[in-house]
Formats: sequence, C-alpha cells, structure tokens
Amino acid sequence: MRASGERTGLPGTSAMRLLPWTGTGGKPCYVVGDGTGHVSRMADDVESIQLDMADELLGHAADLLADDASTGPQIRFLADRLTESLRQIVRVAESRGSRLDALLPDRPETAVKGR
Repeated sequence: MRASGERTGLPGTSAMRLLPWTGTGGKPCYVVGDGTGHVSRMADDVESIQLDMADELLGHAADLLADDASTGPQIRFLADRLTESLRQIVRVAESRGSRLDALLPDRPETAVKGR
C-alpha cells in the first residue's frame, strides 16, 4: 500500500520512506526523496545497526534461556529488550516493504490479493 503522496520508485522520482526512528510522542517519521540523500543513508546505517543488534540479542537470549541459573529479573530484562528490538525490526520491515511496493507498477486490487 502506498502512502499518500508517494510515487513509484522509478529513477528521478521521489517516494516517502518510513524512517527507523520515531518523532515526538512516538509518531512515525518519513523522508521524501530518491533514497540517495544524507537522511536516507543515515536511515540505512541505523537499520543495519538495528538488524545486527537484533541478531546479537537473539544469541544472548538463547544463552540466557539455556542457563538454569537465570533469574526472573534477567528474563524480564531480556523480554523488554526483545520487545524493543522486535518493534524496531517490524518498522524496518514495514519501511522496506513500502519501498518495494513503490517499485511495482500499479495493479488492480484483485491482482494484489492474488485472485
């Protein structure tokens, strides 16, 4: 689904991109451009860091959960970090999915639903 005002990702056109951080009050932030500007490159870097951190956190979670000596507070802390990380990764997936949709030509709604 394209955001209001979003155009296709064809060369020379601009599209809205959901950024991997939020604004005041947790509201989504967007950048409009062709994906080559400073903010887009910074967003690419932040997304890469978030994905790497999520991968490291999964390894830490496996270790902590395998340890019978893990305490309740440690598990709750882990759950908080996993929740935070998952929220970030969902935002990355939404952003990338929207950018992929913008590259696709407009299709009838039935074609999108696979009918």
